[in-house]
Amino acid sequence: MSILSGIKIIEIEGIGPGPFCGMQLADLGADVILIQRPSLGATENDSGDSTAVLNRGKKIIQLNLKDPQHRAQVIELLRYADGLIEGMRPGVMERLGLGPDLCLQENPKLVYGRVTGWGQTGPLAQAAGHDLNYIGLSSALWYAGRPGDAPVTPPTLIGDIGGGALHLTIGMLAAIFNAYRTGKGEIIDAAMVDGSANMMNLLFSSRANGRFSNQRGKSLLDGPHWYDSYRCSDNKFITIGALEPKFYQLLLSKLELSADKDFCDQLDSEKWPAQKDKLRHIISQNSQAYWCSLLEGSDVCFSPVLDPDQAAQHPHNRAREVFSMRNNHLEANPAPRFHNHPFAAPANAQMVSCGEIVSLWSKQA
Repeated sequence: MSILSGIKIIEIEGIGPGPFCGMQLADLGADVILIQRPSLGATENDSGDSTAVLNRGKKIIQLNLKDPQHRAQVIELLRYADGLIEGMRPGVMERLGLGPDLCLQENPKLVYGRVTGWGQTGPLAQAAGHDLNYIGLSSALWYAGRPGDAPVTPPTLIGDIGGGALHLTIGMLAAIFNAYRTGKGEIIDAAMVDGSANMMNLLFSSRANGRFSNQRGKSLLDGPHWYDSYRCSDNKFITIGALEPKFYQLLLSKLELSADKDFCDQLDSEKWPAQKDKLRHIISQNSQAYWCSLLEGSDVCFSPVLDPDQAAQHPHNRAREVFSMRNNHLEANPAPRFHNHPFAAPANAQMVSCGEIVSLWSKQA
């Protein structure tokens, strides 16, 4: 039995963080029903594809929410559900006759999870946007780049997934727990601008202590030579994160730089540019494989920079079964791990009817 067995979730078809949240809950064993628009089929994230990574473990029902009879079927499902996930612009679900007030009238214990970029309220609530825009406004993009250059960020990871999907998942689990305890449902407003700002609190803590500056390139994690990625002689890359003094001293020892006066002062930010140039030259003289053989597994705080296929083949990831192949495509396995509830290989989504699910859920009620 999975850790969320018995939890029943309705996911309204969308893109990005909503489907990711639904996948997470399905990975944990919840019964996730994806309501898909039959006229559109697959959307931009292949939500209509039963083999899509974000649909693994889900059941798919095709319903047109603009059709009163189809909408009535969703409401019937809602009476037995623990939660609903939707990622429409504010007001869309209300116009469809499936807003949170109506849904909680049908099921007072329902947790109604809403995820958007800007949130349900505020001057930008109705504006279009994407991951990059939300994290730009929240300051989560500010330190992602070198001084003088435009910031860069991995697509979707900070806003859509970190700020949106993961915060929605946390909110859903917390509110479902509360509903089981109190009998009262909840409406969750998970905004990517809020969530990505919340993710900055570790840096804000350092900022409050004077260890992080608004000036890019002058703080412990965005400027020093001992915390960066470097190009090797084979045009591959490595990362070094020797933050703590003992790790920094080990790095110098491994590189035979302990007696080099240019590297004796770890924390003088005025020296970081010259130190980084020298370390960049040193790293560029050898291949990624060479640096892995010298530094990997030590307390230098090191890793190679790998593409997805390379990451899947790395011995550590293979030992932990981080990745798998499903339907001839690479995907990451469920996380986190549970000692008493080992994860099973995710299954493809199943096409089902509303009647089947109502019959199943009504027996479980």
